[in-house]
Amino acid sequence: MKSIIYIVEDDENIKELYECALKNIFDVTVFENAEQMIEALKLNKPDLFILDIMLAGMSGSGILNFIKNESKYKDIPVIMVSAKSDEMSKVKHLNMGADDYITKPFGILELNARINANLRKTINNYKFNDVELNENNYSVTINGVNHKMTVKEFELIKYLMDNSRKVCKRDDILNVVWGIEFNCESRTLDMHIKSIRNILKDSSLEIETIRGVGYILKEKVE
Repeated sequence: MKSIIYIVEDDENIKELYECALKNIFDVTVFENAEQMIEALKLNKPDLFILDIMLAGMSGSGILNFIKNESKYKDIPVIMVSAKSDEMSKVKHLNMGADDYITKPFGILELNARINANLRKTINNYKFNDVELNENNYSVTINGVNHKMTVKEFELIKYLMDNSRKVCKRDDILNVVWGIEFNCESRTLDMHIKSIRNILKDSSLEIETIRGVGYILKEKVE
């Protein structure tokens, strides 16, 4: 599964460079402005951002500030790209939360090395009894058997695992996994819970429904 990279760059020549250099290695989408990227975030979450600093409209600095102040995205690595090579610009953006800073012009080999180095930081495993999640490929392993999951299924089980053994309220789940504007009347959450229960059926864990409140991930009672 290719890592997803969102890039914001309004220079046509550099956009083509990104696409040609990275498309065979990563799942790359290049946006001309912040608005396009933020709209795309409603549908999918990338594994890494690359942001040009000098953009029309919202600057790369503004996008970085938006990312680092959103709980859903703040842990995703961000590489800033700029023609500015002065130390103050680098320090400013690193202090704002950027994970890396590349100065134009840059080489393709260096770019790939920086991307891979930052992606390695995000490979995290979560384990609860015999259930293990891998954030790098959105998979869950149960007793050595790997199960593929959709992005939302993965985010949902990760949230339940992060808050295991305590009740997770429906509204809190919807806000974190689907966003605050999600229609709470939808049966989408129930369908995803049903799907995850099916995946967990051979594990030591179960999802209990707390009627009128939410759900709790806990060990099965023998």
